[in-house]
Amino acid sequence: MQQILGTGLSGLVGSKFLELSKEKFECKNLDLTMGVDILNEKQVMQAVEASNADTIIHMAAFTDVTKAFEETGNKDGVTYRVNVLGTRNIVKAAKAFDKYLVHISTAYVFDGNKESPYIETDERHPIEWYGQTKAWAEEEVEQGNGRFSVLRIDRPYRLDTFSKLDLLHKVMEKLKTNSLPPQFSDTSWTPTSIETFSQWLMQIVQGKPQGIFHTTTEQLFSDYTFALWVKEQYKLDGEVKEGSLTEYLQTNNRPYQRNTALDTQKIRTWLLSMTE
Repeated sequence: MQQILGTGLSGLVGSKFLELSKEKFECKNLDLTMGVDILNEKQVMQAVEASNADTIIHMAAFTDVTKAFEETGNKDGVTYRVNVLGTRNIVKAAKAFDKYLVHISTAYVFDGNKESPYIETDERHPIEWYGQTKAWAEEEVEQGNGRFSVLRIDRPYRLDTFSKLDLLHKVMEKLKTNSLPPQFSDTSWTPTSIETFSQWLMQIVQGKPQGIFHTTTEQLFSDYTFALWVKEQYKLDGEVKEGSLTEYLQTNNRPYQRNTALDTQKIRTWLLSMTE
């Protein structure tokens, strides 16, 4: 059975991948329970050197956008340290021991001003600290001179419940109590079904493509149309009210991407080629 090293395999995305891939891969989590702190370069190097795995999946990240915003500009903060320095250590180890690195990233590396879905070659231009640290993390991967793929996802959700509620389940809970605030109708994004993404990730681990790929899996939504979809899909009675991001931003200075939709033609073409 193929061996894989991973970070963040106990998280929202990683735990589902672990569950769905257990018949194909033997996965070992590089985390504190295994005596590995990704901020400790020596520990990372030792763990990677001792492993027969040919692939590292790097999912660990600080993803709380609100808390990250509070750390803006602070390179001693947890957001920068985990997202940039932790990634740097993983990249160094992958290169040193010739491991293929799969780095999970985000649509938040873009500013959200584009009128159409972003493609892989669009210039990174983050507008808040979380996105900035993830953009720097991508640069660490690209400049590491190793074998890699960067997989950008957006608003991941899974069908079952998890200790950390994803967007789907947050909307469901609010609809059940009829307490959903107005949802922006002037946003665009493409969510990521973690179940589908996990299937794609298994093929990527086996095929080892090189470069950046957009791996959101679902159709285009706004906050408003997504809430309507959830209401219909799960037959919930709560009211879905329409809101406006433009109006919201008139009284709130917090950066907010209007468009994080990702064009997935590149990865879909590659996946199709793997079946031929």
